[in-house]
Amino acid sequence: MGRLLFRNIEKTYKENIQAVKDFNLEVEDKEFIVLVGPSGCGKSTTLRMVAGLEEITGGELYIDDVLVNDISPKDRDIAMVFQNYALYPHMTVYENMALGLELRKVPKDKIAKKIEEVSRTLDIEDLLNRKPKALSGGQQQRVALGRAIVRNPKVFLMDEPLSNLDAKLRVQMRMEIIKLHNELETTFIYVTHDQTEAMTMGTRIVVMKDGYIQQVATPKELYYNPSNIFVAGFIGSPQMNFIDVNVEKIEDIVYLKTKEIEIKLNEQQGKELEEKGYIGSKLIMGIRPENLSPIDNFSSATNYIEGEVDVIEMAGAESFIHLITEGEKVVAKVNSKKELKKGDILKFCFGYDDIYLFDKESENVVVTKKVL
Repeated sequence: MGRLLFRNIEKTYKENIQAVKDFNLEVEDKEFIVLVGPSGCGKSTTLRMVAGLEEITGGELYIDDVLVNDISPKDRDIAMVFQNYALYPHMTVYENMALGLELRKVPKDKIAKKIEEVSRTLDIEDLLNRKPKALSGGQQQRVALGRAIVRNPKVFLMDEPLSNLDAKLRVQMRMEIIKLHNELETTFIYVTHDQTEAMTMGTRIVVMKDGYIQQVATPKELYYNPSNIFVAGFIGSPQMNFIDVNVEKIEDIVYLKTKEIEIKLNEQQGKELEEKGYIGSKLIMGIRPENLSPIDNFSSATNYIEGEVDVIEMAGAESFIHLITEGEKVVAKVNSKKELKKGDILKFCFGYDDIYLFDKESENVVVTKKVL
């Protein structure tokens, strides 16, 4: 079993600097949990508290119903893979992988059998007699994973393990780690600042900011139902567009208005805003770049954004079109085959379900959406 319970976990350093605040989470056995957020949000500190490398200054941490706050790292049955691999340079790959088992007094024949099995799984059988300096970054990462796997721990902890690899190798290793999780059926807790890694790997994602959890959800739920502006802007690439709007009701229809655009809401959206007292208020409207569809007939669309092309970013089959509208910048993701140039005036339409609305003060979502 590899079930974890975080109950009001906090980490405070000297001078009352709080790195992690009121962290509450239940991790089920065999889950792949990803902690994601910008640098300094507390995700690595949280992982190190699980490993026992950082002291917990508040709250309780349980692993399989056992309180581990004061249990030493070696007795927590946890394996950690670090960003810098942390391999012993004077030891061979075999010796690096065997060390943890030797310290546990595992018989040599069992160690050899386990290393043989794991090295075959990770395709590092030919590297066992080499030392780390003779390995590429990707090979060192596989060895670091192998060293963790041979211990057969309850929980795997991974602290940005792919950040030192090139883009192509990161994609490859990402798939390898997902396959490992499926094969090992063990709990994984993975830390990254890369939202693409988080979205492709995690069964659930914990989004953090300034030491606090912002939202815990599946990748699909995070994308379609962000709880606030921070999550909405962090998940998705390019990030969601945000535009200040006024909420007005005209003849039983609720509109979002700026100086140049007028967006009609459907009956349910309008009703929800009215019930929550937002008629006559200012909100922040969010629209994802991929939900903006270019239209050629300027008279056919009901809800649209019009702007002048400022910058065009080519990204293979897609292009990111940076528009200037009402002095604000809006990004649209379109097919690269469309011929565009700086200065073009374009119009992009969107549907009712593409609109996100956030409170200007709390920055929390106002109108709830369904996960599709």
